[in-house]
Amino acid sequence: MHSDFGCHHQHDLEHWLRRARVVPILTLDEETDAEPVADALISGGIRVLEVTLRTSAGLPALQRLRRRFPKLVLAAGTVRSIEDYHSAIDAGADFAVSPGASHTLLRYGVTASIPLLPGVATPTELLKGFEFGYRGFKFFPAAASGGLPMVRSLLGPFAEAWLVPTGGISGEDARIWLREPNVAAVGGTWLVPEERIRARDWPGLEQLAADTLRDLD
Repeated sequence: MHSDFGCHHQHDLEHWLRRARVVPILTLDEETDAEPVADALISGGIRVLEVTLRTSAGLPALQRLRRRFPKLVLAAGTVRSIEDYHSAIDAGADFAVSPGASHTLLRYGVTASIPLLPGVATPTELLKGFEFGYRGFKFFPAAASGGLPMVRSLLGPFAEAWLVPTGGISGEDARIWLREPNVAAVGGTWLVPEERIRARDWPGLEQLAADTLRDLD
């Protein structure tokens, strides 16, 4: 059962991400941590959660979250192949996020049952995405790829694009990124620190999410 995400046009994806503003990027070693982490984040006001496929716990964690939180918008992160994409769909993800974007992924994402947020870091990659009809992109790695000056430079010739910067962003500078009109949301791991997950500090995670969102208002 998928969330209330609706149809998978990029316009809808942009709408949901702009509402969310921040997207925690969660990499789990234990799939059983998925539900308490998500429960804490949702209680703190989080609307969209990305679970990466970097570990073997990623897909079963997505499946658990889909069953437990039918209204949560779930992204499958670190989608690098069509096989990953299929697995994300089967697990119940609402959209797929790739760190980069191959021709194969871009072509498949246009007609897949869930949309793709392809990763870009250069004008050439943006142009390739535009040729396939994409207007929304993950800007990654954001800090290492030039930060806000690079975002502003990219959006000169690609004013219709909207971006979700991730990589090197913290709660302290999220608000600065979100001031840019073409930045729909920011993603990061700062909302799900490994030490808090290891310590099972679920109230701490909830507070971190709530504090982050309050600071954006």
